[in-house]
Amino acid sequence: MSSPKQVNIAVIGTGGVGAVFVSQLAWLAKHRPSVHLSLCYIAMIDKALYHPDYSEIDIDTAVSTLESTGRAPPAIPEIIEYLAGAPHKVIMVDNTSSGAIAESYPQFLARGISIITPNKKAFSGNYKLWQDIFSAAESGQALVFHESSVGAGMPIISTIKELVQTGDEVTRIEGVFSGTMSFLFNCFAPISNTGSNAKWSDIVKQAKELGYTEPDPRDDLNGLDVARKLTILGRLAGLPIESPSSFPVESLIPKELENVANGNEFIQRLNEFDDEMEKEKNAAEKAGKVVRFVGSIDMASKQVKVGMEWFDPMHPIATLKGSDNIISFFTKRYGAMPLTIRGAGAGGDVTAMGVTGDLLKVITQLRE
Repeated sequence: MSSPKQVNIAVIGTGGVGAVFVSQLAWLAKHRPSVHLSLCYIAMIDKALYHPDYSEIDIDTAVSTLESTGRAPPAIPEIIEYLAGAPHKVIMVDNTSSGAIAESYPQFLARGISIITPNKKAFSGNYKLWQDIFSAAESGQALVFHESSVGAGMPIISTIKELVQTGDEVTRIEGVFSGTMSFLFNCFAPISNTGSNAKWSDIVKQAKELGYTEPDPRDDLNGLDVARKLTILGRLAGLPIESPSSFPVESLIPKELENVANGNEFIQRLNEFDDEMEKEKNAAEKAGKVVRFVGSIDMASKQVKVGMEWFDPMHPIATLKGSDNIISFFTKRYGAMPLTIRGAGAGGDVTAMGVTGDLLKVITQLRE
């Protein structure tokens, strides 16, 4: 019987997604005897846990041990040097949204350190970083997967890659890419209750209390999250989008509230601007439509846009429930009826599942 494949794992970020990923990693370590997963590095924002001799960190207790005994994390170049010296192939799992770590991906990859991550910033930043990441992966014979950077655990990235790599041509991408925006508009303009009296500001407040928004809801309402996801998908489809700020993105933040001190003040004052959203909803209703917040890419015209649009109540985008996402790929092969993926597009469990799925892909492809 052959000995199991040896893989060193480094985890950066143990917040919502990170903590769930570590628990899934622990399950994987017990149920995949064909591979030995050795956790050699784990870090959160202000603490790191690792040993100079790369001795294993117990995965089951890693997060609690990190919190109780972790020390100040080394600088990114030192982390790269440490991981590059590990005794086996290394997979670095970045569960953060850090721009600094994202910008360092080419340095990790060039040293043969594979990367899996839900971090959108690496793949939606400037186009040069995108190019540098994949050229560094090739030169370092490393792998990089980022399924959870769009649609959490939904198979969005893998689907568009397969379409393109098998010779299909993507002509249009359209959908609801934000669980937060999906929840807000499904509550604000439900198809089952046109003329709903729910105020936009009340729904935003409710979403914040339920944990559906960022601590400052402006980070959702500015549309940038959707723009980042469209940038990633557009690039994978063959459109060299320069950045998420290089195309029209409709912000739902009233100009008067763009610079208020914090999210709480924003919530307190948002009701002053309910009339603007009410007019949009009512206009859509008079036309027999519902308003939704969507993103779209037209490959032929190279038009990318994010914002509110009106849809027939029977349209799949209009019939979404809760915080679900829906993404449709129109392609030459699929013709008039798009390939559509619909489901939970947010949440720690499903996002971590996408990261863990990527881990399995890398383990399968890694050479000893």
